[in-house]
Amino acid sequence: MTKLVVATSNPGKLREMQAYLKDTDWELQLKPEELEIEETGETFTENACLKASEVAKATGEWALADDSGLQVYALNGSPGVYSARYGTSDSDRIARLLRELGSEVNRKAQFVCVVAIASPDGNIAIQAEGLCPGEILHAPRGDGGFGYDPIFYVPEKQLTFAEMTPDVKKSVSHRGKAFAALLPQLSNLQFKISNGEVSLQNPQ
Repeated sequence: MTKLVVATSNPGKLREMQAYLKDTDWELQLKPEELEIEETGETFTENACLKASEVAKATGEWALADDSGLQVYALNGSPGVYSARYGTSDSDRIARLLRELGSEVNRKAQFVCVVAIASPDGNIAIQAEGLCPGEILHAPRGDGGFGYDPIFYVPEKQLTFAEMTPDVKKSVSHRGKAFAALLPQLSNLQFKISNGEVSLQNPQ
């Protein structure tokens, strides 16, 4: 097993990622609680790479980070990278988004997730992106999930994220798709490490 430090202090998020990587030889671990990384990137890719790189350099271990958020077309892509900072609580963020959309007819939106893995020296080894297209409802539906899940409707399933079972959400979500795209690259990286093609101390 090769250790992979995840750029989060949230055990729940770690468990979710571990479920995506359950058939790999990577052992996930929370980052040190005192290690805080400021998200200064202007894109999801920049933030994911920044967090992975900084955690890798600080710990001297392989590191994984993701950055995700909601892009609403009628709001020129907002809240985007500021999705988590759009309010002080989930209900506050939802209320603000619905208020800003108002009676707008174009409710199209997408969730985006970028996952990045950095080698111990901070270089980005691999990255992957996942997208989930959908629409913003006029009012919340469903009791599951978190964040904007109750107002994000996926026409393909005729459900909001908050109405989906965990397995259904995993199959269509932006994070699920990002990890699905990441897994083949991760398996290849693990194979190279196991065969000495990539050194843990001096990755290529």
